[in-house]
Formats: sequence, C-alpha cells, structure tokens
Amino acid sequence: MTAAPSYVHGASAQPLLGDTLGSLIDRIAAAHPDRPALVVRAQNVRMSYRQFHAEVECVAAGLLALGLQRGDRVGIWSANRAEWVVLQFAAPKAGLILVNINPAYRTHELEYSLNKVACRALVLPRRFKTSHYLDMLGELAPELADSAPGTLNATRLPDLREVILLDEVPAAGTRSWRQLVALGDAAALARLHALEPELGFDDPVNIQFTSGTTGAPKGATLTHHNIINNAYFIGQAMRLTEHDRLCIPVPFYHCFGMVLGNLACVTHGACMVIPGEGFDALATLETVAAERCTGLHGVPTMFIAELEHPEFGRFDLGSLRTGIMAGSPCPIEVMRRVVSEMHMEQVTIAYGMTETSPVSFQTVPEDPLERRVGSVGRIHPQLEVKLVDEQGRIVPRGKPGELCTRGYSVMLGYWGDEARTREVIDAARWMHTGDLAVIDEDGYCSIVGRLKDMIIRGGENVYPREIEEFLYTHPKVQDVQVFGVPDAKFGEQVCAWIRLREGSRASVAEIQDYCRHHLAYFKVPYHVRFVDAFPMTVTGKVQKYLMRQAMLEELASPGEAAR
Repeated sequence: MTAAPSYVHGASAQPLLGDTLGSLIDRIAAAHPDRPALVVRAQNVRMSYRQFHAEVECVAAGLLALGLQRGDRVGIWSANRAEWVVLQFAAPKAGLILVNINPAYRTHELEYSLNKVACRALVLPRRFKTSHYLDMLGELAPELADSAPGTLNATRLPDLREVILLDEVPAAGTRSWRQLVALGDAAALARLHALEPELGFDDPVNIQFTSGTTGAPKGATLTHHNIINNAYFIGQAMRLTEHDRLCIPVPFYHCFGMVLGNLACVTHGACMVIPGEGFDALATLETVAAERCTGLHGVPTMFIAELEHPEFGRFDLGSLRTGIMAGSPCPIEVMRRVVSEMHMEQVTIAYGMTETSPVSFQTVPEDPLERRVGSVGRIHPQLEVKLVDEQGRIVPRGKPGELCTRGYSVMLGYWGDEARTREVIDAARWMHTGDLAVIDEDGYCSIVGRLKDMIIRGGENVYPREIEEFLYTHPKVQDVQVFGVPDAKFGEQVCAWIRLREGSRASVAEIQDYCRHHLAYFKVPYHVRFVDAFPMTVTGKVQKYLMRQAMLEELASPGEAAR
C-alpha cells in the first residue's frame, strides 16, 4: 500500500480572529476589567486589565503626540520590563510598528537594526547588568547629548529622532517614560481614537530580526493577524483561561516571550507574571510559588537550571499545570522531571520559526508523554504543512523532507528585502523553513535536522555566516568557518576554526574578546581552533561535517585541549 503524503491541514471549526492588537486589548479589558493582567515582581508592578488598558491607551496617545505617523517604526531595546509589555500593545494601537531589538546586541548590531528599518523612535533603559545601553547609543549618536528631546539628527542613525529612556530622570536629548505617558492627554487620546478605525489587521505591526546564512540580520515583518491568531491557538493548546497565571521568564524580544507568553495570555484574559528582567532560576521559582502561577515557559536549559537549583525543594510548585518547553530538543528525563517534580502534567512542546509568527506544531495535554518528547505535536489549527524533497515533491509519511508552512501565520516578508523574501516564500505562499522533518501516519511531526547550519545555543538561534563575516573584519584572520558542536548544558556551542594571515599570531582570548565587544554573548565562539587548512571536497567546498566530527573526537578524548 502506498504511504500517505506528508501533507497536513489543521482543519478547524474555530474561526480566525479579526482583531487588531488595539481592538483585542479593548475587548479583553472590557470582558475582564478587574482580572489581573500584569505582574512584574522586580518592579513591584501589578495591573488589572482595566489599569493595563488605560496605560496602553496613554502610551499609544503619547506616541502620536510625539509626531509619529502611522507605519513609523519604534524600537524597543530592553530586557523584560512592564514598559515592554505596555509598548507591545501601545505601538500597534497607534498604527506604529514595534521593532524588537535583542538586549544582548552591541553597537554594531544596534546600528544595523535601527538603520535597516529606519527607526524613528527608540525606547531603552539606561543600563542592565553589564550592558550600558545609553552609553552604547551615545557611541553611535554623540549628537544626542546636545539635542533637545525629539530633535536628534545623528550622522550614523539618520532616521532616529526620539529617544525614550526607561528611567525616572531623562538624560540629555531624551524623554522619560513618565513624560511619554503624560503626553497622552485628552486631545492625544481623541486623535488615537479617531485613527484606530482606519487600521486593518493585515497591517504590519512587528519586526523581529532573525539572522540568515547570508550574514546580515533580516527583519521578519509580522501583522496583527499573524501574531494574534497564533497566540490564540497557542493558548488554546495550553487550555488557558482568564483564571490562569503564566510565569514568563523567556525574553520578550523573541516570539517565545512576546507571542507564546504575553499575547497568548491576553487573547485568553490570563495574567502575565514576569519574574525579572533576565532569567534567574531562583527568581523564577520564587515567583511561581509566591504568585501561584499555573503555567511556566522556558527552554530546556531553563528548566534544568530550576530543577537543579539547590533550593528547589523549598518551593511549593503545586499550582503549576501547564506551560511550554521549546527552543531546542527536550531530553526525555528532563520532561519527566518537569511533569513529576514541577507538577506540569499538561506541559506542551511547540515548534515554529519567527517567520511563521511562530508556532506551526504543538502538542496538547491529551498527548501521551512519549509524544510530547519524541515529536513537536500535530499541526496548529488553520495552517497547512508539507514536507518536500530537493525537487519540491511531497515526500511520503515517515520520510524526511523540508518543512514548508502556509496559512495566516506566514510573515509579510523581510523588511526592505524582496530578494531574500522570495528565497523563502514561494509563489504559492509556502514558507520554506530550511528544517528537515518527518510526519508519521498519525500526523505527529519530528524535526530531524536542518538544511542550514544554524546553531541553537540555549534556545538562541545562531547563524554561522553572520559570525564568519564579522570575524573576517579582524586584521589577523584570513579565513574562518563557524559551526555548532554538542554541549550538555546549552544543547550546542559555537565553534570557530580560523586560518590566520601569514606571519600572524593570535590567542583564543583575543578572538573571543574581539567578538564580545561587538556581538551578542551567545554568538561569541566558545571553542576556537587555529588551523592551517579546512577539509574540502574536490570541487573546493568546505566540509563542515568533518570539522564537527574532528571536534567531537577531540572533546571526547581525555585531557580535552584548552580552548
């Protein structure tokens, strides 16, 4: 008997939502005005949906009062804070496009991101941990110190005009968040309410940068319709209701925090509970116990850190039932411990990519544990997926093929880059993910590899080509190849093989420091090797799999060579 084709369709009686983010928060706040909406323990913030809605409206009106126009881009460069969540709804309510900027970015990446999408405004804190955001912005825009608020005209950031500082006291050339809120007066609110009926759910609302094998980050452009519906179905798979309280320690700049976390809560009237600006295992455990959270998100590395924390046993986690583990493959023993020791009997696994808003497959509580570990579940409602071979033909069930997604979740495209958009979205609107997958007879999907050499380090996507192109700027580097090697803690680590210029000498620390100053920490090569040549095919193509194999043998041998 011929095997069925690897094509699945999430047929559903549940219609798609026709909301914009503005109409969504209006509707949910009206339905659940006194339910808790947002708890941010590090900032001592507690808001009901009525209060959250009022803050969103004031900020949205304030943004319009600055002179920002429908379709302008507003960047947010910050770790997890209450203001991030408010801006997530306020910017689109005002017809603006929110640009997520990774808080680990350094000046090189910040400059590229702001200029690529022509950001008109940037919201940022003065600092977080060792990242001095305002100082880094000052390196790129020294003109800020001599500018009046709203008049920035920087040579290296020609489109940026407004800088809003998440601080009580504004710095030179900036406004404080409170000053922005204060601009949302009655006149500004009237302008906001007059604008909103003109907005449509197919309008772009969010740009998230995702690096590519061609190096420079690409701005995946998502609509209201993309992310609202994806969040709604994510929440459905988790069985979320207005009585749930979801602990969200994953970063907001990424779809995991923003869509699977914040927006999934709001579409179901649940409460967003934020333990801190960055991930901390102890703070997360304290938050779950103190706030009686019913759900918890995380990548496997986070759950491992929580389970292994020396104080794990003193916390009552009995309120937990659900959550999502995603970002990298989950070891079965970790999943078993999450279910048994953290009481998350209904924990789900999800798979997706930024370009598809992001989730395409997700397990549900009724799936047996083996399915929730050995697969990424079944197709999401209202989506289609097919697996194809190199010729674009659909492969039979049980055979690997490239995963392609079609439906409401597929992004508009990469901002200002039609050529790279056409490389991944074909004429029939199939998004080619570059992931190799298998779909079994019951429709469960397993991810078995990647067409591209993307590295997933602790849930962060790392693209070798971007790091390679940056390392080529080092004066001593002649050639470089970057690839991933397995790591017990992070899933994978970044490894760089480097050929130095003739007569040059360099140390591992020198290369790492050079990267650390310009690139996000998770892109800095953990393993660095200096070599005379790379393994090549007879046609001159570099064989990264042989390099990876050599590293595996080296790392497995006693007395592993020093990095």
